[in-house]
Amino acid sequence: MRTLRQRLAELRGPSVAPHPLDARALAALAANPGCKRRALLDGAGVDKAVLATALGSPAAFGQSQFAFVRGNAFEAKVKADGGTELLRLLVERLGGGTEAPAAAVVPDLTAAGPEGRAARTALALREATAAGGWALLDHPMLALEVAGSPAYLEPDAVVVHPDGTWTVVEIKSFPMVDGSADASKVGAAARQSAVYVLALERIAAVTEGARVGHRVLLVCPKDFSNLPTASVVDVRKQRAVTDRQLTRLTRVEDIAAALPEGTTFDPGCSPEALGTAVEAVPAAYAPECLAACELAFHCRAKSRAEGAVESLGRSVRGELGGLTTVAGVLAAAAGKEGDPADPTVAALRRAAALRAEALAGVSGGVPCH
Repeated sequence: MRTLRQRLAELRGPSVAPHPLDARALAALAANPGCKRRALLDGAGVDKAVLATALGSPAAFGQSQFAFVRGNAFEAKVKADGGTELLRLLVERLGGGTEAPAAAVVPDLTAAGPEGRAARTALALREATAAGGWALLDHPMLALEVAGSPAYLEPDAVVVHPDGTWTVVEIKSFPMVDGSADASKVGAAARQSAVYVLALERIAAVTEGARVGHRVLLVCPKDFSNLPTASVVDVRKQRAVTDRQLTRLTRVEDIAAALPEGTTFDPGCSPEALGTAVEAVPAAYAPECLAACELAFHCRAKSRAEGAVESLGRSVRGELGGLTTVAGVLAAAAGKEGDPADPTVAALRRAAALRAEALAGVSGGVPCH
């Protein structure tokens, strides 16, 4: 009998290495827990950007090479000299009556493979907590089970305080002007950090004296310079939402078991075969997917072709009740279909009547109020 790992390897292709699931993708996955397609593809390690290109609907978003290089350079500056500046910002923003340490222990986290690195990180966190001093973990590896499959996550840094508190540090290259940054970008960073907090809590639960802080340090360039500044972001709300959504995710093995034998997302297959494989897994498309999923343009095209009301947004879908297609909505509004006693149908017909009245008033030269 095949193991889950073997089955997932068959799904992505026998010669295809698994694509890592990072915190940004995990936060997006948690925001749409009803999408079995994304849960399976991410759980199997399928590179959705490559898959979308093979299907003829390439993703139109991503970080530019210039932004990537600039971000790496800024992160290196923040962590220079053993993280002295980073620790100063952390103590300054989090307070607590302590002084910034002159130095911190920076443990070696190198190991073979993500599993080895995750184990080495857990050991370093326990050792640093037991030592009772300051420690800076540079790019630690954390493990978190998602839909029955392990996901490996790599925060920018985790700081261990002398009192056993663990603080997540997120370093971003977008500017913080006059002490504040773009709200949407800060929100995305908070959701991403909440995933790291959840993963750290698993380790802290079996580490004596450890506590994961829910206040994350967000480090950004000050104004439009290359000088670092920071703010504290409380991620308790994002952590609770993410935990709840991840719990609701259908387990990957259950989705895989329902697929036809021989289904594969190997990029070497023909576009027709890949399209058939993708359509075999139910999706839950919403316009919000366009900013978070590489397959969103493919799913949007299919949703529009089927006339699904989901393509208009979740709020619209919620208002339409049992009407699931645009054609059905228009027919109900025109009085051709639907039960007049249904509140949704009645509201649609009333809206259609008001629209016709307004258009008649405009065409007849009568002011419309």
